[in-house]
This record gives sequence, structure tokens and C-alpha cells, in this order.
Amino acid sequence: MLNKLSNRLQRWAKGWLVFILFLLDAAFVGFILPIAEALMKGDAGGPGPIDLQFFYTPTKVYGMIEAYGEYTRVFYRNFELTMDILYPIVYTLFFSLLITWLFTRGFPENSRMQKLNLIPFGTWVFDLLENIGIVSMISIYPSTPAALAWVTTIFTMAKWTFAGLSLMLVLVGLIRLAMIAFQKREPSKA
Repeated sequence: MLNKLSNRLQRWAKGWLVFILFLLDAAFVGFILPIAEALMKGDAGGPGPIDLQFFYTPTKVYGMIEAYGEYTRVFYRNFELTMDILYPIVYTLFFSLLITWLFTRGFPENSRMQKLNLIPFGTWVFDLLENIGIVSMISIYPSTPAALAWVTTIFTMAKWTFAGLSLMLVLVGLIRLAMIAFQKREPSKA
């Protein structure tokens, strides 16, 4: 199944599609997510989204949820169930196809490196699990089960770890393409 997905990504990795997904990702990062964060923080500068933390304890996360207030808790839960379902799909496809596009140009076709285009899907899986945890914590508040908070923070850390790996793979792909371009420009020694 994973091989099929990796191969399908190789068929889909067209420059124009990567660019469209880049524009969609930029719209989320540049407009939608900052607006949502500003609405959550309000004029008083309250706590931002839980999603942006790398690690949190039950005390910290439930303190954030309490500080949101009723309106922000409802807003955040609804955002998690709508936009934060769409955004992971966009960034997963963007990073997977970008890595695929870079690696098909930078590494041999049969290289194991080609399969690393699946790493962004780890980010997607753990982001969705994190969203389920956040929605659950908000929905059952004022109940504050520590186990739920700990499991959710594990999902959050895993999400950010996979996101970091995805960015590193993009960097590897860019460096590899630069090396190939540099080698082609070098005059051959006779």
C-alpha cells in the first residue's frame, strides 16, 4: 500500500500542481491561520492555539483551555473540525509532491530516497490525532483528564517531528539539485 502511494505521488508530482499547492499552503499560513490565532488571542492577548506548542503538560494545556473562555473554546473546537482538517490535507500533498518532484530530479529512479516522499503523511496522521485530542479536551472541559492531555502532547510532538523531517527532506532535495546543476556547469577535464 505504501509503495502504491509513493508511486502515485511520483505520477502526480508535476511542477504546476506543486505550485498550486504552494499557493494554497501560503494562503493558510499567510492569512487563514493568523486570523484564527488573532481571534483566539483577542485584545487581551490570551493563549494562542495548542497546535503551535511542541510540548505541554496537562496543567499547562488545561490552563490554556480555561483561559480561552467559552466563546474561544467553541470557536477553536469548530476551527479544529473544519479548517484544521483541510489544512493538513493541503500541506501533506504540498510537501509530499514537492519532495517527490525534487527527489525524482535529484536521485536515481530506483533509489530508496524516492520512498521518503511519504514522510509528510506522518505529519498528517499525527496532526489529525492531535486535533481529535484537542477537540476532546475542549469538549469535555471542565473535566481535565491528565491521560488525554499526555496522549495529545505525544501526538503533537510526533506531528512536529515529522514536519521537521519533511522540511529537512526539502532541504536535502534542494541541495541535491544544486549539486547536480553545479556539476553540469563544471568544465570537463580532458
